[in-house]
Amino acid sequence: MTADKTRVPNRLVHEKSPYLLQHAYNPVDWYPWSEEAFTKAKEEGKPIFLSIGYSTCHWCHVMERECFEDEEVADLLNRYFVSIKVDREERPDIDSIYMAVCQAMTGHGGWPLTIFMTPDAKPFFAGTYFPKKDRMGLPGLVTLLKRVHALWKDNRDDLTEVTDRIVQALQERPTTTHKADPDALVTKAYENLRMSFDSVYGGFGSAPKFPTPHNLIFLLRYWYVHRDSMALAMVEKTLDAMYRGGIFDHIGFGFSRYSTDSKWLVPHFEKMLYDNALLAIAYLEAYRATRREKYADVARRIFAYVLRDMTSPEGGFYSAEDADSEGEEGKFYLWTPDEVKEVLGEKDGERFARLFDITERGNFEGKSIPNLINIQVSASDREFIERCRKRLFDTREQRPRPFRDDKILTGWNGLMIAALAMGGRILGDIAYTEAAEKACRFILGKMIRPDGRLLAAYRDGSANIPAYADDYAFLIWALLELYETTYKPQYLKKALELNEALLELFWDSQDGGLFLYGSDAEQLIMRPKEVYDGALPSGNSVAALNLLRLSHLSGRSELAEIAQKLFEAFNPEVSLSPHAHTFFLTAWMFYKSRPKEVIIVADGATEEACRMLRIVNSSPDPFVCSILYTSQHRDLTEILPHVGNYRAMDGKPTAYICEDYACQPPITDPDELEKHFPPEVILKHE
Repeated sequence: MTADKTRVPNRLVHEKSPYLLQHAYNPVDWYPWSEEAFTKAKEEGKPIFLSIGYSTCHWCHVMERECFEDEEVADLLNRYFVSIKVDREERPDIDSIYMAVCQAMTGHGGWPLTIFMTPDAKPFFAGTYFPKKDRMGLPGLVTLLKRVHALWKDNRDDLTEVTDRIVQALQERPTTTHKADPDALVTKAYENLRMSFDSVYGGFGSAPKFPTPHNLIFLLRYWYVHRDSMALAMVEKTLDAMYRGGIFDHIGFGFSRYSTDSKWLVPHFEKMLYDNALLAIAYLEAYRATRREKYADVARRIFAYVLRDMTSPEGGFYSAEDADSEGEEGKFYLWTPDEVKEVLGEKDGERFARLFDITERGNFEGKSIPNLINIQVSASDREFIERCRKRLFDTREQRPRPFRDDKILTGWNGLMIAALAMGGRILGDIAYTEAAEKACRFILGKMIRPDGRLLAAYRDGSANIPAYADDYAFLIWALLELYETTYKPQYLKKALELNEALLELFWDSQDGGLFLYGSDAEQLIMRPKEVYDGALPSGNSVAALNLLRLSHLSGRSELAEIAQKLFEAFNPEVSLSPHAHTFFLTAWMFYKSRPKEVIIVADGATEEACRMLRIVNSSPDPFVCSILYTSQHRDLTEILPHVGNYRAMDGKPTAYICEDYACQPPITDPDELEKHFPPEVILKHE
C-alpha cells in the first residue's frame, strides 16, 4: 500500500511497523499503543477507539480506504475519541486479549479488529470490519461512532459497569477439575478429524479451508503409532489436493493463506511466512513417512519461493506478502489465455492453458487462477510445464508486485529455520541447512538485548519489543532441528539457555503453563495463556514438545517433569475440543511413545558414520532423538557430561540405542542399525 504523502502525517510516521506506516498519512489522529495515548484519553475524558490489523490483511485495506482515509470518519474520531492503531504481529499480547473480547461478545472474530474501550483499556464494544455507511444490515462506522459518543456522554456509568463485567469474565479461570485420559483425547481428536474430513477434496470441514499443517503432523504421528492407513490417507489426500489447487502458486511457488472454497481453488492470495514454514514441515514429514518424491518436490518449491522472495540480505525471513496489487485482490497471480499465448506462443500457450485451467471464462473475476485440480499431469508434461513456467514467471515479474511486509518476526523465523533445517537433513541439501544457520545467526545477533532478553520484531535496523512465549518456543524448536541436522553443540546449548529463560519469564508457578507475555513486559488488563492450536500451534504446545526433546537430548529429567505439568495444566481445556489442540496432543504422543535415544560415536565424519546418521534421519519413526559425538564435538560434554564415556568400538563408528530407560548393546554394523530403523511402516488394513 502506498501512502498519500501530500497529507500531513500523524504520529504513526515514526513507527517501524509496515502496518502502522500504511496509516501514517490518514487524516485520523492515530496514536501507537503508548502511555501518551492513554494519558490523553484520561485527561480529556474520552473513550478509546482501538483498531488492530496487519499489513497484508485485505479487509484492513478495505476499511482503511472506506473509513480511515475519509474526512468525515476522521473528524468524528478526532473529535470524540483517542484512536490507537496496533499491528497484531508486533503485539500479539494486545491482539489476544481483545480478540477474546470480540469472540465472547459477538461469537466470531477476525481482522480488522475494532474495539471501543475506556481510558483504562477496558473494552465495552467489539467488532471486526465496518463500512463507512450502513450496508446490508451492517452498521456503518459513522453510525457506530455517533452512537458510542452518545452513550459515553449520557450513560458512562453503565458502560463502565459493562467493562468491569467483561474484564472479570476474561480473568476468571475455568473452574472444572475434570481430567480426561490423554490417550482417549488423542483418539477423540483423530475421530473428529476423520468425521470432518472431505474425502473428495481433502482437508477438513467446508469452505473456507485452512491448511492447518499441524493437523496433518498429528495424523502422521497417529498413523505411525496405530498403523492406521486412514490417518495416512487423509494426510496424503489433503497434501495432494492443496498442491493441485490454486492455493499453491504454480508459477512462482509458495502457498497462500487459505482457500475461500472447498476445492482449494480460490485462495485468499496473501502469503504468510508461517504457513509456508509449517506446510514445508508437513510435506517433509509426509516424504519421510512415504518416500514419495512428490512431497519432497513441494517442500523444495516452498523453499525456492522463500529463499528467492522472502529472505533479507542478512538472512532473516520477511513476514508476508499482500493479497492485493494495484488495488485489486489477486491481480498479480491471474492469467487469461491470450496472456499465456503471448508469452508461450499459440501452440504451447494453448497446451499450458489447458493443463492449468486457464480459460476465456476464467475461474476468478473473469480471469484464471492456474490450478491442476482436474488434471493428471503425465511424466511427459512435466518438462514442458517447467520450461513454460519459467517463461511465465519471468513475465509475471514485470507486473507490479503485491506489498511485502519486510519486518522480521522471531517466532515466524523460528518456524522457517526449523523447516529449512529439516529440509537440509531429510532431503540431504546443504543449501537449506546453510540458509537456516544464516537466519539463526541473524536472530541471535540482532534480536537479543545485551542482557540476553530475546526480542520479537526487527525492522529498519532495530528491535525493541520483548519477545513472547511463542517466540521463545518456536526459536527453541528451530535450534533443536539445527542441532539434529548439524550436530553442532552450540545449538543444543542455546536451546537450553532459551528454555531456561522461557520458564523464568513466562511460567505460571501457581497453575502451570506459560503466559503469553513475560513478567518483565508491559502488564495489560489480563495475562492470557494460550493452548489452542489455531493457524499456528500454540507456544504452550510447542514448548511441551521442546521440553521432552530437550530432556532426552540433555539427560535432564526435570524438563520432562515440567512438560508433565503442562499436560496436567491444560488437560481440562484440551478435553473440551481435542481436535483444536492437535499439536498439544502430538507432544503427548511423543511423551507416551518412549522415544529412542541414539548416540553415534565416531573418530570422525567417516562414510560409515554418515551412513548411520542417514539411516536414523531417514527413518519414518518420528520419536527419535539423535546425538553425534566425535573429536569435533568435545564441547558436548559441557551439556552431557556422560557422553564422554561412550567409545567407538574397535575404532568403528558405533551406535548406542536407549529406549524405555534401557540401553541396548552397541552397534557397529550399519545394516544391523537399519533393523532398528526400518525405512518402511507396515500398515494394518481396514
